Amino acid sequence: MKYLALKQHTTKWTLTLTLLTMAGTASAHTETGVAGGLISGFLHPLFGLDHLIAMVAVGLWGAQLERPAIWLLPITFPAVMAVGGLLGVAGVALPGIEIGIALSALALGTMVATNARPPLWIAAVLVGFFAVFHGHAHGAELPTAANPLAYGVGFITCTGLLHLSGILLGTLTRWPAGRQAIRGLGGLIAALGAYFSAAAFGLIA
Repeated sequence: MKYLALKQHTTKWTLTLTLLTMAGTASAHTETGVAGGLISGFLHPLFGLDHLIAMVAVGLWGAQLERPAIWLLPITFPAVMAVGGLLGVAGVALPGIEIGIALSALALGTMVATNARPPLWIAAVLVGFFAVFHGHAHGAELPTAANPLAYGVGFITCTGLLHLSGILLGTLTRWPAGRQAIRGLGGLIAALGAYFSAAAFGLIA
């Protein structure tokens, strides 16, 4: 698929450092059992820029909204993502997976860029809605050689760390210049999300 090829092309830069520093570990993708499943699951979110930026955006938005959103949103995403992952593992069909993932980056990036402050429950529902698509994609792509439980623990752990990176970046909102920088980062995420969305809808080659 053109969209999948596009994702692979645009994420090469995110993988370079990982492949250089974890060359031995990467070979564990072919292993069976808990070790192979855990490592495969942990690395999987890093192999898609659309996944990665959406997860960082959750942390950024939570930091912007402050407590309790700063911890509620990063908890909501992996919790609901796990449900989506179970649906994917079970083979339950969910239409528009790639579109949903791409739109998540666009929507969440826009929330950060505009410093949107909806009621907390709306923010949580929005994050949870998109988490289903991310989780389903992970579950459906579960390597047959990997341990399903360990794989799930791995990708949820990686997701949490990506959220944490967004939260840490979000602490820059304590300063005026930092607030503008975070909104600019949100704009970049939204722009990438728009690009991925256009590709997912087949609007660009």
